[in-house]
Amino acid sequence: MDPFQNRVAVITGGAGGIGRAMARAFAERGARLVLADLDQEALDSATEDLGALGADVFGVRTDVTKLESVQALAEAAREHYGSVHLVCNNAGIALFGEMAQATHKDWEFTMSVNFWGVVHGVESFLPILLGQGVGGHIVNTASMAGLVGMQWLGIYCASKFAVVGLTEALHRELRAHDIGVSVLCPMIVATNINQNSLRMRPADLRNEGDTTPVEAAASTTSPLETVPEGAIKGGTIAPEEVARRVVRGIERRDLYILTHPEQREFLRRRAAKLDAMFEEDTW
Repeated sequence: MDPFQNRVAVITGGAGGIGRAMARAFAERGARLVLADLDQEALDSATEDLGALGADVFGVRTDVTKLESVQALAEAAREHYGSVHLVCNNAGIALFGEMAQATHKDWEFTMSVNFWGVVHGVESFLPILLGQGVGGHIVNTASMAGLVGMQWLGIYCASKFAVVGLTEALHRELRAHDIGVSVLCPMIVATNINQNSLRMRPADLRNEGDTTPVEAAASTTSPLETVPEGAIKGGTIAPEEVARRVVRGIERRDLYILTHPEQREFLRRRAAKLDAMFEEDTW
């Protein structure tokens, strides 16, 4: 069965960046779309633009940090279309800085979106996919920072490593049910994740002196200019290229969806360090 034609795809963080690009790519393949996002204005814009292109789409304002909000999203999708086949737990934020200077609120905010947002998606949609008995696919967005630990990205790495581990286990569990599971691990993508992370951070999880949502929205600083020098390496690609690889990954039922050729050497070095621990003098 075609994984996209007339299938229902739900995408959190679907109003911008990678999520919006995936929505367009899925629609071009004939999928019906449910976009979820915390930003109502961006959500309205995305659904309007995709609808103008002929997509069958509607939006649901969703806070992925709240289980009841994601459950409401799942119910809305099922009420509107009758079924769900493709779930992309894509919403995410990014914080940069040394862990020694991090606050508990930094940890809580990052984990609540990047990790618990994925957990809530699995909790809310997996029973639907299993109950339908017609297969499907789950894509969880992690990061290269979920495969290799990086300085200045400790909290982000922790959240994304958790998503990778969750996804690897889920992949094994769902093979017998004909439900594919993939983890998307991009490097640098041209999105506004940094600005949006500042703008959408809830008041109760902001630190004293943090940028306010109004200041973040008015900022003209390029998102990558806010990243500490040396924190991230590699080229920058467009969200549309990531979406192309996601489509291919779903078609091939790949567990890992990678985005940059540079990733290969990073992963080789990590594997070599692990393998070296089994040398006789080390073991």
